[in-house]
Amino acid sequence: MRKQFFKEALLAVALAAFSSTAAMGQQREEKNEVIDWLKDASDRIELHGYAQGGFNYTHQNGEDKGTFELKRILFWANAQITDRWSFLFMHDFSSVVQEYYTDYRFTNNKALTVRLGQFKNGVSLENPLSPTSMEAIDVYSEGVTFLTGCGSDPLMGVQYGRDLGLSIFGETNDGKFRYEAQVMNGQGINKKDGNKEKDFIARLEYRPVKGLNLVATGQIGRGHAIANSLYNPDIKEGDNYKRNRWTVGFDYKSKSFNLHGEYLEGKDGNATSRGGYITGCVPLYKRLEFVGSYDFFNFNTSLGMDQHKVIAGLQYWFFRKCRFQVQYVYKSAYVANGAFHHGGCSQIMAQMQVRLDYSKKKFY
Repeated sequence: MRKQFFKEALLAVALAAFSSTAAMGQQREEKNEVIDWLKDASDRIELHGYAQGGFNYTHQNGEDKGTFELKRILFWANAQITDRWSFLFMHDFSSVVQEYYTDYRFTNNKALTVRLGQFKNGVSLENPLSPTSMEAIDVYSEGVTFLTGCGSDPLMGVQYGRDLGLSIFGETNDGKFRYEAQVMNGQGINKKDGNKEKDFIARLEYRPVKGLNLVATGQIGRGHAIANSLYNPDIKEGDNYKRNRWTVGFDYKSKSFNLHGEYLEGKDGNATSRGGYITGCVPLYKRLEFVGSYDFFNFNTSLGMDQHKVIAGLQYWFFRKCRFQVQYVYKSAYVANGAFHHGGCSQIMAQMQVRLDYSKKKFY
């Protein structure tokens, strides 16, 4: 009886030890699988973020105003699902979700990629560029801001230069030639189309020599007005109207200086708008640079709504993509109380920019 009990007890202990060892082995395997999955995910995901804020002093119509501003706090993640398939999500914590799209590259090289979702439209040289790379504190030129839906045209509203749609793009000849064709709603971010027509946008870039990029863009479409506009009184809220654009520009970068400029023209209904700008920066000492810009834009040539803008200032890069900027801005015309005024508007602007990027456990 005792022998039988001893045998059964010994067998129970052996079974318990085996079960415990097996469970520990399974837990190790599951833990290793989780670690491998997290490592694989971290290798595939890139994280980016930046913030821009500062102080603006304005002298306009005999009045002085000063205010602190937090202009942008953006975060975006780019996930490389496969070697050809990726996804991006971008959110501006000071406003709204701005971009979300997926890319699929059909070729081994960069000759053909398709993008579907919400992203920047390809009109103008400047609009697709990040505010962190622009020289001016108020970022884009008046023509780009007006014609691409960045916010100054009431017919379109504040769209941050973005829209919902489909894009086909690619590069050939070792990156010397780049093309892009887009079909967009034309209504802006986070919105359904306001009419049955779509906007068609084409963009061509050519790099003949190192540092020089030549850019031509065009758009054909029909807009749906979300509000009345003092720039175009013939178009009322809710109207569908012809909306076409075309631009030609250049961008040159060297160790001695950076310079870019563009001519832009738009047609909204029967109203024509046109203008141009040239902006650049010159290194002065180590990380200190001088920034200058001249910008002309006529919001409606029939009504004589022309504006000249001059920018002069300094920027200091204290860490990679981080900088401090101070600029003087003069505009020959401004909008106040629902009217367009020909008169001087002066600003002194200061801004701090902090940007951080993460990829495969490296910060840059």
